[in-house]
Amino acid sequence: MPLEDFIITVFCWVEEHLNALLGNHRLRQRGFAPKLADSEVITMEVVGECLGVDTDVGIWKYFGRHWRSWFPELGSRTTFAQPAANLWVVKQRLHRPLLIDLGAATGHH
Repeated sequence: MPLEDFIITVFCWVEEHLNALLGNHRLRQRGFAPKLADSEVITMEVVGECLGVDTDVGIWKYFGRHWRSWFPELGSRTTFAQPAANLWVVKQRLHRPLLIDLGAATGHH
């Protein structure tokens, strides 16, 4: 699968499952909504990790260099790293179902 298709597939999967997981619950109760959507942050982390980039800084640099037009609100490293860290519980809940749907794991433990 071309990398562009993989990014789109992961983004669509994350959007669908994140909405199903959260329902009407908002992750942030106060303050401004971030410019970079949670689904975009999670997508970049999943794709980055699949490419062997295993740090927030590395993922931020990679997407800034190669995919900025797809993620125009990427912003600074901090505006990426903070939401990435704050989403750890959500990412943990989505991790196994994503691996199963991508064919990287089975439904058995």
